[in-house]
Amino acid sequence: MYNKTILICDDDEGILDMLELILEETGYRIIPVKNSLLIYEEIEKQSPDLILLDLWMPVLSGDQVLRTLRKNPETNNIPVIVISASREGQRIANEAGADDFIAKPFDLDQLVNRVQKLIAA
Repeated sequence: MYNKTILICDDDEGILDMLELILEETGYRIIPVKNSLLIYEEIEKQSPDLILLDLWMPVLSGDQVLRTLRKNPETNNIPVIVISASREGQRIANEAGADDFIAKPFDLDQLVNRVQKLIAA
């Protein structure tokens, strides 16, 4: 069976490791990206089926990344779930073009369900 690929971009290594572990157990192939500057290169190389994107990252923030992805015809259809601890996160994510938003700290079952739903769509 072809495993769907999820790119996770978060500058917090603990969260990156945890999400990678949980989602790999669910049967996905994971591309962890800690430095948001490398995300476009990875997307081009790996063509992920879904992106989990942290909002607040140094250098390039999640909403900047997302806006760029939405402007590019090759990446504008990739489903993106934004994760953030920010109160403004939901609004910022929606304005940037996110498909879904999950607040940190998140419920892992809920996260897996949302991922499965978007990937199946």
